[in-house]
Amino acid sequence: MIQEIHGTVADGFEAVREEFAAFAAGERPDHESQLCVHVHGRRVVDLWTGGIGPHTLYGVHEATQGAVFLVVAVLVQDGTLELDRKVTYYWPEFAAEGKGGLTLRDLVAHRAGVVGTDTGFTLAELADDRALAERLADQRPFWRPGAACGSHPLVIGALVGEVVRRATGHRLQEVYEDRVRMPYGLDLHLGLPAAQEPRFRATQPMAPTPAQQVRLDALATGPHTLESIALNRHADGAVDPALLPNERLVRAAGPASAGGIASARGLAGLYAAAISGTGEHEPLLKADTIAEVGQLHAAGLDPVTGGHAAYGLGFEAVADVRYRFLGAGAFGHGGVAGALGLADPRSGLAYGCTR
Repeated sequence: MIQEIHGTVADGFEAVREEFAAFAAGERPDHESQLCVHVHGRRVVDLWTGGIGPHTLYGVHEATQGAVFLVVAVLVQDGTLELDRKVTYYWPEFAAEGKGGLTLRDLVAHRAGVVGTDTGFTLAELADDRALAERLADQRPFWRPGAACGSHPLVIGALVGEVVRRATGHRLQEVYEDRVRMPYGLDLHLGLPAAQEPRFRATQPMAPTPAQQVRLDALATGPHTLESIALNRHADGAVDPALLPNERLVRAAGPASAGGIASARGLAGLYAAAISGTGEHEPLLKADTIAEVGQLHAAGLDPVTGGHAAYGLGFEAVADVRYRFLGAGAFGHGGVAGALGLADPRSGLAYGCTR
């Protein structure tokens, strides 16, 4: 079945609609997707497939972390956080088990090595960043802090969020709401209000291939690998990380690692707000901050996934990791179910998609 495509593109961007339609036609018949693009703060692409609308909300999983690191960038820019201070300056308890030398710069560059805990987390803990932070403070890191960079998919938001809370007296979600989401009217929520629940579309599990099923079984029942620990697959009664946003407990709390709920407009708007501003609002970030955010801070073999990792100031260095046609200093973050948000400051591009 050919998917019907709705929405608009500005003059000169007609080819994007054609590519989006071709992509949707190649997916499964019930495929849903949204795509939104800004250039220099102007929305030039706003498309979605037939069964949904532009206001439909999805769990965007690790793409949530774009909001986390934008909050960090704003707080660094205004002097509330200092990247080269030790994490323990803000959070003394983090020093346990040899983590006392780690700087905030290293923490946000995914170099802490505290990707999970030995016994894993309950669903209630995964929804509660403060509970995660308390558990992680006592955890021995899985690599020497600073020695490698690797994905902390379910915990990086809690780690960074605890520093933000100690420095500001407010939860990261509250700082995001006050400094970012509300002023720019973004449809990306770290804590979805009950009144917005009718707009939410649950993530549908996809049947794994036989090879994928073997791997999933190994993660759940085999030796506790670094990947299984990072994805909480080793915990008793573990929930598939891809399905966590389907839990109202998670949506309501908005855990900062993977609990964001958004539309493509929300993801694109986040990055437009960062580099270009929107409407009457100036960009959130100054030129020097944008350059530091996109500067490569850590790269190498990811000990969690076994693939290549490259991070700027928390954000994925997307021009290095995935999209080498983007300008130097491009930054963003993807999510496990296909959500992606990114900015290319050199071209003024801000991009968001859900699927």
